[in-house]
Amino acid sequence: MLFNLFELNNQSLKELQQSESFIQRHLGPDESEQQAMLQQLGYDSIDEMLAAIVPRAIRREDEMALAAGLTEHQSLAELKQIADKNLCYKTYLGMGYYNTLTPPVIQRNILENPAWYTAYTPYQAEISQGRLEAMLNFQTMVSDLTGMELANASMLDEATACAEAMTLCQRMSKSKGKVFFVAEDCHPQNIDVVKTRAEPMGIEVVIGNPADDIADYDLFGILLQYPNTYGDVIDYRALIDQVHAKKALVVMAADLLALTIMKPPGEMGADVAVGNTQRFGVPLGYGGPHAAYMATKDQFKRSMPGRLIGVSLDSRGKPALRLALQTREQHIRREKATSNICTAQALLAVMASMYAVYHGAEGLTKIAYRVNRYTQVLVKGLQSLGFEITNPCYFDTVKIHTPNQAQEIYQRALDHQINLRMIDNDHLGLSIDESTTIEDIESLWLVFVGSDGITFLAEDILPQCESCIINGDLYRSSEFLQQDVFKQHRSETELMRYMRKLADKDLALDRAMIPLGSCTMKLNAAAELMPISWPQFAGLHPFVPLEQAKGYQQLCQELEQMLCAATGYDEVSLQPNSGAQGEYAGLLAIRAYHQSKGEQRNICLIPASAHGTNPASAQMVGMDVVVVKTSAKGEIDLEDLQAKLDKYADQVAAIMITYPSTHGVFEPSVKTVCEMVHQTGGQVYIDGANMNAMVGLAAPGHFGGDVSHLNLHKTFAIPHGGGGPGVGPIGVKAHLAPFLPGYSVVQDDSAPQYVGAVSAAPWGSAGILPISWSYIRMMGREGVYQATAIAILNANYIASRLADHYPILYSDDNGRVAHECIVDIRAIKEESGISVEDIAKRLIDYGFHAPTMSFPVAGTLMIEPTESESQYELDRFCDAMIAIKKEINDVIAGVLDREDNPLKNAPHTADMLMTDDWQHAYSRELAAYPLESLRSDKYWCPVGRVDNVYGDRNLICSCPSISDYMYEEAES
Repeated sequence: MLFNLFELNNQSLKELQQSESFIQRHLGPDESEQQAMLQQLGYDSIDEMLAAIVPRAIRREDEMALAAGLTEHQSLAELKQIADKNLCYKTYLGMGYYNTLTPPVIQRNILENPAWYTAYTPYQAEISQGRLEAMLNFQTMVSDLTGMELANASMLDEATACAEAMTLCQRMSKSKGKVFFVAEDCHPQNIDVVKTRAEPMGIEVVIGNPADDIADYDLFGILLQYPNTYGDVIDYRALIDQVHAKKALVVMAADLLALTIMKPPGEMGADVAVGNTQRFGVPLGYGGPHAAYMATKDQFKRSMPGRLIGVSLDSRGKPALRLALQTREQHIRREKATSNICTAQALLAVMASMYAVYHGAEGLTKIAYRVNRYTQVLVKGLQSLGFEITNPCYFDTVKIHTPNQAQEIYQRALDHQINLRMIDNDHLGLSIDESTTIEDIESLWLVFVGSDGITFLAEDILPQCESCIINGDLYRSSEFLQQDVFKQHRSETELMRYMRKLADKDLALDRAMIPLGSCTMKLNAAAELMPISWPQFAGLHPFVPLEQAKGYQQLCQELEQMLCAATGYDEVSLQPNSGAQGEYAGLLAIRAYHQSKGEQRNICLIPASAHGTNPASAQMVGMDVVVVKTSAKGEIDLEDLQAKLDKYADQVAAIMITYPSTHGVFEPSVKTVCEMVHQTGGQVYIDGANMNAMVGLAAPGHFGGDVSHLNLHKTFAIPHGGGGPGVGPIGVKAHLAPFLPGYSVVQDDSAPQYVGAVSAAPWGSAGILPISWSYIRMMGREGVYQATAIAILNANYIASRLADHYPILYSDDNGRVAHECIVDIRAIKEESGISVEDIAKRLIDYGFHAPTMSFPVAGTLMIEPTESESQYELDRFCDAMIAIKKEINDVIAGVLDREDNPLKNAPHTADMLMTDDWQHAYSRELAAYPLESLRSDKYWCPVGRVDNVYGDRNLICSCPSISDYMYEEAES
């Protein structure tokens, strides 16, 4: 011990700093493991390996303009100084965003729990039953409250949900009209995003008063706000009948809390309901992330965008949940897809659903009544003070007539650290929420009169407001949330156990490596996640004056500069709140750029291997997709590209490429591809999904890219959260900077002016940007470079270990891959009958999430280990894959039955193995413990293999009383 202390005391300061470095915490393999893996690959150093794999032509020659990395505590301290620059005033701005009281049990056990935030999208249903149940609860909550027949598992935000609803109406309406009518009293951000979406699709948006104007238009749909942006609660039933008479469809953007006491859209006759669930316990976060929703009629289910959770049966004939219908629709229908949505807001949907589970129908109704009563108290006091309230009927928001006083009162409120909504020179808006107190109301009265001359108290008025102001035909009389799950978890003990039970069903990154190709399931460090719960970041409304958000403005500007340094681009927009939204925004920028030059280019070239969202995004901006062939090596076919460029010449707007390619290799011809497209006048869009293989090594803005989106939920450490949140900012070269997304509501002279908003909030899901800021700040210039290098090392190590057992489909001339590799199962299936799905399900028995199945090539598995996995974990995964190959060989040799074998029957649940009637031709031991290591650490799958066909044919998308029906059917 004395010798060790002596050695420690004699360490150099540099060595001590290295020992505290976050880099070593983030990277999986230590130096000895790195050397062992390099030795297997035949290299002496990381630099030698990179020189052999990354084409010299694209290697960056300059160092990234990033600072050296900080320790975790240094980063937290620096970020705290930034956060303290945000001013958390009392805010009554409304417009779809409200203060809410997040139950601590939900904050700690969902938002701050890696079992939930490190989970992947539930494409592998068997290991996702917990989050699937939580999202099914979300769907049930939404469909019940809206009075609609089914709901999806979340949307990105309310504004984009309105835009998606518009295109749903266009697809499903029996009207031949070209107009989508938007009520002028919708939230302004909803109007802005709808206008942005409509223009390139050739949809005419008319904004006006529907009570007076719709007779003049041949429309296919209409958007109404309920209550409207000024707080009015309007009976829309006669208007809805009028719209239906035109064979058009009705979308209502509705406040879910208000719907506990107001007649729901479905009972009014609406066809689609959209909205936000933010006020169900999800912090404001300066605009996001929040789970929006869409609910509609059963007849529209196959056209509804987003994810849909359904009930099916497993191999035991028992109920099991799964994604239904639109699972990765973009990969199936590509440019004919109904939407480009890929990421949803699963983590936030889970939070909102748990808020409803915790409070139940009675609790939610009490909260709504309290909000409405306090609003009445505010109104009666203001009326006593001589102010006119323009709302005949309201829930939580009122419009106050303040002739020639609005600016004076608004400024006085700011002086008292209160935010009111300035509507115009004569009107102010004010929204009450769950957090509002009696004392807050009295403070508001003082702001309006500007003195202490108030002779009454809120407590005196409160008894006069016993009844709900919403009454008569607008009062809700139907029941909701009567399912058992919304009645059984009132105590914190019960809710804590329920959330733990669900989490234990799932396999997330906190249990094991998730080797999904193209999805980059890397470490989401606790020090990166901690700041998002700080009130200075969590408690800011997205539309506060910029002077109150100086911390967020600094954070965003610094993150933009970091991303520019990493990518070689000149400007970045953080607004797109998903990768698919980033694609859309990038193509909008390209389109607007060509238009500014007077060019009408409408062809988008897309390689056959591209992500499915690429062609879907292209069609959303009015471009026609032309597919470019890929060669036998998986690279872009240059001859076919040239032929397409010659054929379409000045019609080519852009090419969309992924780099490294979707096939997991660095294509040496990428600069040539960029030059060929530029010579025709087209722009180069480089999909940033695989940026984890380039940061510090190569920059798309340097080797030919004009625009890229970046997946902050992949390369830059924001967690996937079971299917979202995501952030998809875009980086652009200087000539495209004027065409970045504009801002809604917030006035900022520096905002781009040529393209409208693509998301509701100007900085999108700003609440989780501290994660990526922290990741880059702690890793520093050297750390992000090392992360890239180790990601490539880990992928090549896996490819090397598996190469003697499985064919590796694509590699470069040196036999190497980039940051992921594709294992080809097609010949194996031909010989053995074992499919990629069989291997994926058998991996569950070994305690692993499956790699990406059948993308980008059918019958293959795409594996991406990331830099965060140690050699120990890589070997554990390789051992499982090699053991599975031995089982396949035993099937081929006849040792295992071709149909009754552990692969065809996987995964195996505990109750399958405990049965007295084990009739399989292989042992229980082989089923459960194919490797000895599993005896000490075994993940037990809660369900057997899920029947996808049954689930789609018998679509059930709400819960839990339905489970009883499913049991009865299974037994009959």
